Amino acid sequence: MNLTISGHHLELTPAIREYVQTKLERIRRHFDHVIDIAVILTVDKFPEKEKRQKAEINLRVRGKDLHVESLAHDLYAAIDTLIDKLDRQVIKYKTRVQDHHHQTIKRFSEERMMPAEEMMMPAH
Repeated sequence: MNLTISGHHLELTPAIREYVQTKLERIRRHFDHVIDIAVILTVDKFPEKEKRQKAEINLRVRGKDLHVESLAHDLYAAIDTLIDKLDRQVIKYKTRVQDHHHQTIKRFSEERMMPAEEMMMPAH
């Protein structure tokens, strides 16, 4: 798994890198088939003395790319909400993949259990 953390208009400190990596452990606990993770942390400066912290992530898994964005006044709060959103998406993707495989096996086993005569007879 490749992990890329980059910052725009922001100096990435080791503390921020460590915070993102520890938060991503939660995602790895739920789903370990992650191919690539790209985290982009941005600070937008507006003229009205307001700074907006933005955190976004692109997560590649087999067959799907997940993209999540989060905005907050504090960078750590933006990372927290980003991980919460990503966690929900990963769990949703994981259950979708598991349910799909489970239903196919279940349907196949039901067909095998039916006698051959019932499968050949037309329904009236």
